[in-house]
Amino acid sequence: MQWKGRRESQNVEDRRGRRMPRGGLAMGGGVSGIGLLVLLAYVLLGGNPGALLQGTGGGGGRFVGGKTPTAQEDELARFASVVLADTEVVWQEQFRSRGKRYQEPTMVFFTDAVESACGSADAAVGPFYCSGDEKIYLDLSFYEDLAKKLGAKGDFAQAYVIAHEVGHHLQHLLGTSGKVHREQQRLSQAQANALSVRLELQADFYAGVFAHHARKFLDPGDIEEALSAANAIGDDTLQRRGRGRVVPDSFTHGTSAQRMAWFRRGFESGKLEDGDTFDDRLFERVGR
Repeated sequence: MQWKGRRESQNVEDRRGRRMPRGGLAMGGGVSGIGLLVLLAYVLLGGNPGALLQGTGGGGGRFVGGKTPTAQEDELARFASVVLADTEVVWQEQFRSRGKRYQEPTMVFFTDAVESACGSADAAVGPFYCSGDEKIYLDLSFYEDLAKKLGAKGDFAQAYVIAHEVGHHLQHLLGTSGKVHREQQRLSQAQANALSVRLELQADFYAGVFAHHARKFLDPGDIEEALSAANAIGDDTLQRRGRGRVVPDSFTHGTSAQRMAWFRRGFESGKLEDGDTFDDRLFERVGR
C-alpha cells in the first residue's frame, strides 16, 4: 500500500505507555471485534477461553503499560493513522452521496490493556470497536501476532483489520448493530451466534467496499494480503487450529470462506447496498 508521506488522521488518541491496573477482560455491551478473542482462546492460550477472564475486575492486579513505544511501533502508528484517514475520505463521500452525514470514529492506540466506554480490555482480545464512545482500540503488537502466528503478512492485511473495525462503526451509525443486539436478547445462544456471524461478515464487506474506493493507493498483491488475513481469522480455521475440530453453532465471525467471499464482494461492488448479509437469499448466494 502506498501510504508514506500521505495525510494522517487527526482522530487518533495515543495512550501507549500509560500504566493501568491489569484487569483482564471486562467488556460490556456495544463492543465488536475482528475475532481475535477467538484467536487468543484457541491459539495463543492453548484453547482455554477462561484464561482470558482470570483477574477480571479492578485495581488489585499488577500494573501494565508504561513502556516506551519503539521506532517500529511508531511507524505502525503512522501507517494506521493514514489508513484511518483514507476511511474518512471514502465514507464521507459515500454518506454524502446518500444524503447522510458521516461521523468519524476515533482510533485509540494502547499498550497491553485499556479502558473504554464498553469496559476494560486486555490486548489479548485483539482490535475492537466500542459503540459507547465510537472508538476503535488497537494494540499495535497485534500486527506481529497476525503475521507471525497466523501468517497474514503485508501492510494491507493490517489495513483490512482497521477497515473491518470501521465497518462496525458504520453499522453503529446506520442502526444495524443496535437492531441486531436487541434481537439477540430473545434468541438462543446458537441463534444469537448466527446473527453475530452476519454482522461480522457485513463488516468484512464494508472493508472490501473501502478497498474498492481506495484502490488508487493499492499495490499489486494488496487485495491478496487482505484475503489472506480474512482467511486466517475464520472461525473454522481458528477452531481447527486450536482444538482440532469445528463446532459451527459456536461460530460468531464466519468461516474463512465466508469472510473472504464477503470482502471480495465488497471490493468488486463498491456499493454499500450490496452488502445486506441479513438477506437470506443473498447470504445463500454469496456463500454460507
